Amino acid sequence: MYDVVVVGAGPGGSTAARIAAEKGLNVLLVEKRQEVGTPVRCAEGVSKEAIEKFVEIDRKWIAAEVTGAKIYAPDGTEIVMAEEMAGNEVGYVLERKVFDRHLARLAVRAGADMIVKTTATGMKKKENGAVEVFLRKMGEEFTVDAKIVIGADGVESRIGKLAGIDTTLKLGEIESCIQYLMAGIEFDPEYCYFWLGNEIAPGGYIWLFPKGKDAANFGIGVLPSMAKKKPKDYLDDFVAKNFGSGEIVEVVAGGVPVKGPIETAVADNVMLVGDAARHADPITGGGIVNAMKAGFFAGSVAAEAVERKDYSARFLRKYDELWMNDFGKTLHRNKILQQKLLKMDDKTLNKLAKSIAGYNLKEMSVRRIVMELIKHNPRLLWDIKDLFI
Repeated sequence: MYDVVVVGAGPGGSTAARIAAEKGLNVLLVEKRQEVGTPVRCAEGVSKEAIEKFVEIDRKWIAAEVTGAKIYAPDGTEIVMAEEMAGNEVGYVLERKVFDRHLARLAVRAGADMIVKTTATGMKKKENGAVEVFLRKMGEEFTVDAKIVIGADGVESRIGKLAGIDTTLKLGEIESCIQYLMAGIEFDPEYCYFWLGNEIAPGGYIWLFPKGKDAANFGIGVLPSMAKKKPKDYLDDFVAKNFGSGEIVEVVAGGVPVKGPIETAVADNVMLVGDAARHADPITGGGIVNAMKAGFFAGSVAAEAVERKDYSARFLRKYDELWMNDFGKTLHRNKILQQKLLKMDDKTLNKLAKSIAGYNLKEMSVRRIVMELIKHNPRLLWDIKDLFI
């Protein structure tokens, strides 16, 4: 009998396992892959301030440190954002392969058991109020009992489905993404780059996150409901036109949920964190910090539930309240903003960019840039002003 079984050893799952173990719970952390941190399906950018709240910084899992971001409108108009205030969207570019393993090790050091290459295949409620979790490791079937299961098993979460939590994604609520690790390209390593436009990345954007002086994560996210071709074709066209001399040394692909906040991320005995709970930002697609926050909240609520011997959805909704009152508000706000941006053509995007081009925005956040846009384009954005001011 475990107090908590955490399924998925990404940033959210490992954080949940560590917090629960630190609070004295008997924890099992399960990872379906043979090694934690691979494949990397992430641009790997995080806020300095946010990440430092959850883990002591170790330079071995930081690939680059950036001081700003440059955003390009469809016509090439440049917006510069400088990192001089709190609340930044970027700051560190991680080595997720190293970072994720570090977080998993912290969970183990806190007392959690861990098994890899193990898949959760089912759950069954028991008469004693716990659940039986069905696992498969290299063809071998076995079970463990748990008072609480924390599903951190990604966008295709099996735990969420088994628990009956509604995390349904419509065609316009998931970004289809592909990313290259490229070497031998020229850019300013002090900046992250973002390119917008319905012709180059319909419903999303192209990004470049430095991973050294001449290497970077180069990726794209598009909405399949708006795209006329595959994400790879869009990215290849852009790379050939702008960074043709570079070499691709790694390729990853996947989906990012941009649904916005779901109604609940809990059921009896179950809590979901990270992509499993649709915690990725609808505008940026970023989810590392939100997943770690959710993991912290889930681990803490699990400890309270075990102490009270109450594993009901009614009690676990305290977890919902915590994440909803934290980053859930931002998810809601940015979902509304995303829906508004999707209705804009490239001509409108160019107009917005020109209105604030030349201003050195001293904070790298969605909120800061939207506030400036509202100030310079009140008629166009007046209906969303109350969300950001």
